[in-house]
Amino acid sequence: MFSSNKNNNRKESPITNNLLNIIGTGTKVTGDLASDGDIRVDGTIEGHVTVKQRLVLGEAGLIAGDIEALDAIVAGLLKGNIRVEQTLILKSSARIEGDITTDKIVIESGAQFNGRCTMNAQLASIPQKASTAVNVKARAKSE
Repeated sequence: MFSSNKNNNRKESPITNNLLNIIGTGTKVTGDLASDGDIRVDGTIEGHVTVKQRLVLGEAGLIAGDIEALDAIVAGLLKGNIRVEQTLILKSSARIEGDITTDKIVIESGAQFNGRCTMNAQLASIPQKASTAVNVKARAKSE
């Protein structure tokens, strides 16, 4: 009886909907981070973050690097560029020092960002720009 309910639940929802990753307060991650599911950051990440679902940067959170996500809610500090395929929400405590590229944006009173904002951009070109940057770095190292 119980096993049939468990099997039905697995078939109804994809695995990525169940993935939630948390970088807690006091935790520091150095290096690039990629996630197929949702991620919440209340600690510190120094590196690029790629999330195939939703990224939440909590009020105490800090990301020093670029972000790419399907959806994002920012309440903390981002020192880097952010590219969001669907909706970006900036909470009143949000601070962004970098450029924003998104389809839709919601900005609460008090939120701050210093940089450019591009909306309704075709985000298919973004990975090409990222790979171009990697090629430039590779050339610089070889010279």
